[in-house]
Amino acid sequence: MPPPELPVYEQPICPGDGYIWTPGYWAWDDDYYWVPGTWVEAPEVGFFWTPAYWGWEGSSFVFYDGYWGPTIGFYGGINYGFGYFGHGFDGGRWDHGHFFYNRAVANINVNIIHNVYDTKVENVTETRVSFNGGNGGINARPTAQEQAAANERHIPPVAAQTEHIQAARSNQQLRASVNHGKPPIAATPKPGAFTDHAAVAAKEGTPYNATANREANGNGNGAARTADNGAARPATPIHPKDLPPAERPAAPNTGNPDLDKKYQKQQDKLQQKQDQERQKLQQKQDRDHARQAKNADDKAQQQLEQKHQQQTQQLQQKHTQQQQQLQQRQAPPAAAPRPAAPARPH
Repeated sequence: MPPPELPVYEQPICPGDGYIWTPGYWAWDDDYYWVPGTWVEAPEVGFFWTPAYWGWEGSSFVFYDGYWGPTIGFYGGINYGFGYFGHGFDGGRWDHGHFFYNRAVANINVNIIHNVYDTKVENVTETRVSFNGGNGGINARPTAQEQAAANERHIPPVAAQTEHIQAARSNQQLRASVNHGKPPIAATPKPGAFTDHAAVAAKEGTPYNATANREANGNGNGAARTADNGAARPATPIHPKDLPPAERPAAPNTGNPDLDKKYQKQQDKLQQKQDQERQKLQQKQDRDHARQAKNADDKAQQQLEQKHQQQTQQLQQKHTQQQQQLQQRQAPPAAAPRPAAPARPH
């Protein structure tokens, strides 16, 4: 089933110099949920944000996560507004190490931020369709510049954005089945600031019914899956981010405080190492997707996903074995059997 239409909302005022707008979008976790748009500090000078988007791939909707890079890449031709009108970005530009904001697009307090300009953006097509391809989707393909951008160095969503997504996922009010396409928190001034007085609610939203939407779209019953760093979590993990959180064993309790402390240090060290390996593999797979053009054929994408799935499963098995081996080493030795008492003479 396709994602709901994009809601209509106002952009919160920019909280400070160096923040770049990242538009809201519908993510997936057994149901579509809204990830509010928010202002995020760029991880590097000269980097822009390429928004996430959904695309129909013939049998399912595939989620392409957003990323940071020196050039705006393809984001499905989706009109997210606020400078992201389908291709490129008209909300600001970098100049000599400083980000300049386009007042005609961005909500800026000029008494605080002085590096601004004013360029009107004309001929913007008004549409709230939130996916590319398929029945009723945006009919757009990447330009030569956007294809080249896919092969540049990218940075995945920063930690603040990841936490922002997780907070949205856990907020039931942001589920499409609850808010019916009109989320009560449509945008925030900073990542995770859901209770901030500057957070805004959607002004308009198209009523959303999953069953009716699926039947009207006619795209079949394909399940959502993830192509990059998205929030969709398939039943069979494809990427490290699809794996459930690593289980944390209970604290050792052998009755020997010094020994328990030693075991806990070993456990913490292993967990830290495994977290780093998950992150490293995820970054490697993200680079694989970046090198593969967005318009690669289905067969090439399927082969890459199969390769990633195998890598992820191998990593998961390795970590499970490591955890089991550590617990076996930490298990207290079995007590030696007590010798039987000598038989007493009758």
